[in-house]
This record gives sequence, structure tokens and C-alpha cells, in this order.
Amino acid sequence: MGLLRRFAPRNDKYMDLFKKILTVPRYPVLGLIKVYQKTISPDHGIYRTIFSNGYCKFYPSCSEYGYQIIKKKGLIVGLPMTFWRILRCNPWNKGGVDLP
Repeated sequence: MGLLRRFAPRNDKYMDLFKKILTVPRYPVLGLIKVYQKTISPDHGIYRTIFSNGYCKFYPSCSEYGYQIIKKKGLIVGLPMTFWRILRCNPWNKGGVDLP
């Protein structure tokens, strides 16, 4: 919030507009995540019938975690956290619950 206050105009009307402009870039990324989930994701897509108990070691799945964190925190914070989560999804990690 400090960054917004430093560079945004001081009027509340303009502050709201500035916040909306900053949130726009996240929507195409969220859309791509949803397309992935509906198509080729082993936990959400057409392969769900093959993996009836789920494929991901983590809860929520990596794609759902990415969707939630990008929607909640934005691209600048959400993308690195999503990539870190994907890197941790390997055979040597136990998995578990990892909420955004």
C-alpha cells in the first residue's frame, strides 16, 4: 500500500482508478490458469477420471494455489510464489496443506 500512496495521485477517486489499473494485468493470467485447469490438469481437467484420488501432493493443487495467490496478492507477489510452489512439487517433498 505504501508504494501506491507514494506514486498515486492524492485524490481518493484517482486512487481507486489507479488500483483498478494495477489489477487489470492479473486477469489474463487467471484466465490462462482456468483454461489449464479445465483442459490438461490431472487434478481438475479431463484426466481427473484417471487420477480419482488426485495427483497433486499439496492441497490446494499447484494451479489452484497459483490462481488464489495471484487473485489475492497480484502478479508481482503471486507469480514468484506460484513458481516456488511448482519447484517444491517433486518426489522428495512430502507435500501437505499449503494455503495461500
